[in-house]
Amino acid sequence: MKRRLLWKAFLIPALLFIAGCDTALTVGARTIGIRSGEFIYSDGYLRATYIFPFDKVWSACEKTLIGMKATDIERIRKISQGTFTAMIHDEKVRISVDYVEREITAVSIMVGTSGNNLASQLIHDRLTATLKKP
Repeated sequence: MKRRLLWKAFLIPALLFIAGCDTALTVGARTIGIRSGEFIYSDGYLRATYIFPFDKVWSACEKTLIGMKATDIERIRKISQGTFTAMIHDEKVRISVDYVEREITAVSIMVGTSGNNLASQLIHDRLTATLKKP
């Protein structure tokens, strides 16, 4: 009983501490990070979910890449997922678009060979701006 109470006394403040902050955890070769509950960073990919249908997110990703003057754009699209591979300023960019629900789509972005969190965040910001345009 005392052990259980001690465990709860430790767990609750720890959860409150990480709830509003950027958090990262490395286990072996995998790194997982959470940023304000909005983005998840895992193995070089920065992942976010959008409240838009798959088709709209797919076309917004394409417009974002074109707007950023990407070259060598390769598109592979299946029923519920698709990927873009392109070059932006001599950096390889991989964008994965996954259907989650009817109006929810997940997008994972990796820039470079091991992932660049800032560059991926920039692309997510541009994607969000493209999705919000009428």
